[in-house]
Amino acid sequence: MPLEIPTEVRLDKWLWAVRLFKTRGLATEACAAGHVKIGGQRVKPARSVHPGELVEAQVGEIERTVRVLGLLDRRVGAALVPRYIEELTPPEELNKPREARIEPFIHRPKGAGRPTKRERRMLDQLGL
Repeated sequence: MPLEIPTEVRLDKWLWAVRLFKTRGLATEACAAGHVKIGGQRVKPARSVHPGELVEAQVGEIERTVRVLGLLDRRVGAALVPRYIEELTPPEELNKPREARIEPFIHRPKGAGRPTKRERRMLDQLGL
């Protein structure tokens, strides 16, 4: 059964299908919050997407910029995504989340329970 190529696709559905967002609900929320722009304008989730348009999306800490190459309304595997988008995001923007992680000063292993009285005194001395 050949895959039917859609003539019109909602923006939130397209963002989910090309794997910019994990769920369609997250894509819808991002559009409604103004984190997705086409041509510098905030757009609603129901807006249709067209090939050749430039889509800017705030995905977590990263500002992704992609060009629409093709339309699809079903999620595809990561290997097929380059057929539908042209990635224009600068490499330094894509590396952002890896840089900004700060390790906690005091690390308590998960499942270690509540701090003891002695540990609480030490935390109070440190001002935490």
